[in-house]
Amino acid sequence: MIRRFVVVAPILLAAACAVNPATGKRELSLVSEGQEIQMGLQYDQQLVQELGEYPDTALAKYVDGLGRQLAALSERPGLPWTFRVMDDPTVNAFAVPGGHVYITRGILAHMNSEAQLVSVLGHEIGHITARHTVQQMTQQTLFQAGLIAGVILKPELADYAGLAGAALQVLFLKFSRDDEAQADELGFRYMRRANYDPREMAEMFAELSRVSAAAGARLPEWQSTHPDPVGRKEKTLERAATLSAQELSDAIVRREEYLRRLDAVMYGPNPREGFFRESRFLHPDLQFEFTFPTGWKTVNEKTVVGAVGPNQEVVLMIGAGQGTSPADGARTFFAQQGVSGSPSSTTVNGLPAAGGGFVAETQNGVLQGRVLFLMHRDVLFRVMGYAAQARWGPYQNIVGASLQTFRPLTDATALAVQPWRIDIVRVDRTMTPTEFAQRYPGPISADELALINQIDAGGRFMNRNLAKRVVGQAIR
Repeated sequence: MIRRFVVVAPILLAAACAVNPATGKRELSLVSEGQEIQMGLQYDQQLVQELGEYPDTALAKYVDGLGRQLAALSERPGLPWTFRVMDDPTVNAFAVPGGHVYITRGILAHMNSEAQLVSVLGHEIGHITARHTVQQMTQQTLFQAGLIAGVILKPELADYAGLAGAALQVLFLKFSRDDEAQADELGFRYMRRANYDPREMAEMFAELSRVSAAAGARLPEWQSTHPDPVGRKEKTLERAATLSAQELSDAIVRREEYLRRLDAVMYGPNPREGFFRESRFLHPDLQFEFTFPTGWKTVNEKTVVGAVGPNQEVVLMIGAGQGTSPADGARTFFAQQGVSGSPSSTTVNGLPAAGGGFVAETQNGVLQGRVLFLMHRDVLFRVMGYAAQARWGPYQNIVGASLQTFRPLTDATALAVQPWRIDIVRVDRTMTPTEFAQRYPGPISADELALINQIDAGGRFMNRNLAKRVVGQAIR
């Protein structure tokens, strides 16, 4: 569902020199620690509301406990640290100012030990203790960024009608190679203070490289927000080589303990929140379906479901309406400043509805489109298509036809679909990924099984080791 939130960065009025707590160097900063903490609390609240935490109390407590243990050993133990597992299938981790670190269930599925998890948490802690995000803020003004706008929409279409989601600009700040290298160094430092095996950090970098290679042209989320300097794995191994054999022998890895915590964790997108069958979108939890025009590029995120037409000229999206009824929603929409049109009441596939054509004056020009408000299972939906006014003509009939496809979902198979889960098994013999996939069948390929188990080409699942499989029905 689409929910609208606005992030307003504080106005920074005065510059000052401050000592970086992690490096000891003096540097220009426009953000005091108090401001940093205040911003972090605001971002944290919005991110939790927008992206959602993964609903596993035990896993959340485990990750938060590890993070707090590391943060207590850092140069800024007094920050209001929080460590959250986000309900997101992408391979990603990120931090916002003031001590807030986020790690997705998607990246957890690709880790093979507690030490690897600690290495990622330590890296993100390093960005905060070295005030990298604050320094980025010093160099550029933060604006709210639309979740779709940065992916598939032209800028002139991105700021209207609640399309912008909570993909906060702070999440997309590109750290320099120096910042990344420093966060790696600090993460290594915190791992060692907690007596974890730093070689597992190198293994985590190797896994992220495998994920990047498997993604091909489409970079994984981690890679988009964490540029991967050449030699990060090698640099980590160089640092580890300075430790004695006894230090490495005594270091904590906790492979099996970590893997057992992944048992039954959701894997991949949650189909209960909607999925596509070609251009047909089905939402089991909200029990509706909708058909987008054939060939349009579709997207399903927590904050938006939509599609973009040819040449990115036209947008069609489904979201939450404001009001208590279709007529109320339409009145509210058309009462907005700069919006003109004459709504009318109707029914669509047995559902009460209201809406009509509109023209909207925006800061980027005049938009034209159609909007429809529908009530289904006591939820008010808004379905809307629009384009720049000069380009709307060829699309008005296509959008109008799509608006009429919103209907209750009655497909029993779709209504019963369930998410995939990780299942931890003990391998009963040494085998190739293909043999493992045959021995433990599931909905993902042998190559993907090898990837989440950190097995390189030509590698084997080893006898008596714990391993991850994925269970669930193929979504069709």
